[in-house]
Amino acid sequence: MGTTDGLRAYIGSFTTAGGRGITTAAVDPETGALTPLHSSAAVPNPSYLATSPDGRLYAVSETPDGAAAAFTLTPEGPELLAPAVPVGGADPTHLTLTAGHLVTANYSSGSISTLPVRADGTLGGPATVLPHQGSGPRTDRQEGPHAHAVLPDPGGRLLLSVDLGTDSVRVCALDAAGALTVRDEVPLRPGSGPRHLAFHPGGDRAYVVNELDPTVTACRWDTDRGTLTPLGETRLLPDGVPAAGTFPSELVISRDGRFAWAANRGHDSISVLSLDAPGDTPALVTTVPCGGHWPRDLALHPDGRHLYAANERSGDVTWFTLDPETGIPARTGSIEAPAASCVVFA
Repeated sequence: MGTTDGLRAYIGSFTTAGGRGITTAAVDPETGALTPLHSSAAVPNPSYLATSPDGRLYAVSETPDGAAAAFTLTPEGPELLAPAVPVGGADPTHLTLTAGHLVTANYSSGSISTLPVRADGTLGGPATVLPHQGSGPRTDRQEGPHAHAVLPDPGGRLLLSVDLGTDSVRVCALDAAGALTVRDEVPLRPGSGPRHLAFHPGGDRAYVVNELDPTVTACRWDTDRGTLTPLGETRLLPDGVPAAGTFPSELVISRDGRFAWAANRGHDSISVLSLDAPGDTPALVTTVPCGGHWPRDLALHPDGRHLYAANERSGDVTWFTLDPETGIPARTGSIEAPAASCVVFA
């Protein structure tokens, strides 16, 4: 994208907690400021969103009956292309588009599901579902599998699913019919509760943010072999700050691979991490306030100059200008967004 003129932000939210569904906002090309334009509550709890290159928007419906929906993007906002399609799993929290399919991570049922994306952008079905198996030592949160995120590897050949309940990341192959086959299951530290994963722009490192202990695990990714190798952990809170009550949610990486930022619910902060040249050892630089309460998601502006925090419990999206030398965010504005859970751009 050569210019951000006409860029829109789409904010997902929990309608059962007072959210407006999907809110469309204009994005100022210079300051990154958001101006809300309109909202759509066409599906309940569109808590996570993804955009496609052909101008469509996809949303999970994070409910016990779990569904996903496709929208076309119009000047008047997202318009539902067809009724939402069941994903065959409970409480989908994350989705990705890859190889002609939409894939969801279903938290409560501990599974990932695939739905074919038709030529007109609508979703086919029924879903193909891959159940996860296992548990972890935290009986209050890890009594069974809880898939929380799924995304393709940089080569686009494999999928990685992150499971908070089993303390592991599964590497899966996706065939043309939508069937998933587990190629490997990579164990992480017991009780860490992995939640989300982000790849370094170089493609050979990945970072897993852990929810049950405020840390990020750096990993080596071998694209040719499809193997993920944990290298070490970095604490996301300053020395002396207790871990209890802090639940990291999301991590994003700068376009040049020099910095990463992680959101910390409870501590209500954004951790600033510097990355060394190989990307093996993230170092905590500082933490800054997230501008609200319970930051569920972080998103980078397409030009990489601004960072956005979706603060679920304070009901706002706050944006920051990033210092290009230090990576430290400076708060520059916010808008009201009840029960905000996700921000994407198109």
